[in-house]
Amino acid sequence: MCQLLGMNCNTPTDIGFSFAGFRRRGGMTDSHEDGFGIAFFERSECDSGNASTGLRLFHDNKPSHLSPVADLVNNYPIKAMNVIAHIRKATQGQNCLANTHPFVREVWGEQWVFAHNGQMNSEFIKRCQRLQDNGNASHCQPVGNTDSEMAFCYLVNRLKSSFKTRPDDQTLFNFLTTQCRYLSANGLFNCLISNGQWQLAYAGSLLFYLTRQAPFGEAKLADDDLAINFSDVTTDTDKVTILVTVPLTENEKWQQLAVNECLIFQDGDVIYKDSPSQRKFLTIEEGIAVARAVGASV
Repeated sequence: MCQLLGMNCNTPTDIGFSFAGFRRRGGMTDSHEDGFGIAFFERSECDSGNASTGLRLFHDNKPSHLSPVADLVNNYPIKAMNVIAHIRKATQGQNCLANTHPFVREVWGEQWVFAHNGQMNSEFIKRCQRLQDNGNASHCQPVGNTDSEMAFCYLVNRLKSSFKTRPDDQTLFNFLTTQCRYLSANGLFNCLISNGQWQLAYAGSLLFYLTRQAPFGEAKLADDDLAINFSDVTTDTDKVTILVTVPLTENEKWQQLAVNECLIFQDGDVIYKDSPSQRKFLTIEEGIAVARAVGASV
């Protein structure tokens, strides 16, 4: 099962500590060896003097624990407001850069980043292929040949066909929640999506998050002999939320999303939340079993 990592915060923040542990799951502490990618949304001043959000994107089809690109990310402390990273265990589509997450598309003049963990079923894939063959998916079509990119293109095309102009964020969240649940009903679907301002997290099986804020303490990675005291590198006003498939640290309290729960984070806080009426939580072992049952690589 692929691995997701996200960060949403209220001040530009370096994800180096979390990424140092996360990248080891790409072939060292876990068997996800089919490449990785990471996207950073950074705020900067344009020539006009207005603040803008720019996107920096890195992909490599080498295992992340061996990747020189991952070394660059660790050694180049990029401070960003939103980050999405993905380690791939290939199920559909060969190991190549075109099939490496995160994927990026333009939506209403915004750059949207998407990463998926799971497996879409064969009927959904056939429906998407028929739409492409009939010319009904004109706005967004896959570049590679993964079910994940098909799912992202489906989302983008549903957005563009349903709204001629950008709706408000509440309407957008409601729509995206409905579509994510549809995708989850057609396979195994965990995802992270960001437009640079907010980050959406949807759990079809396993997804956890942790919000770090004052008073800050020490964190120790589960995948590496590395610890940090965040009180040494933060201010009292900082708020940083980390999202991940399986918790990255062993001495912090992580919160788990319920199955089919959808959240949007902005500035490190949950601003929208849609939970099923009966909340169900899978153990990590149960989540892996679900992945095997639908044919996803684990």
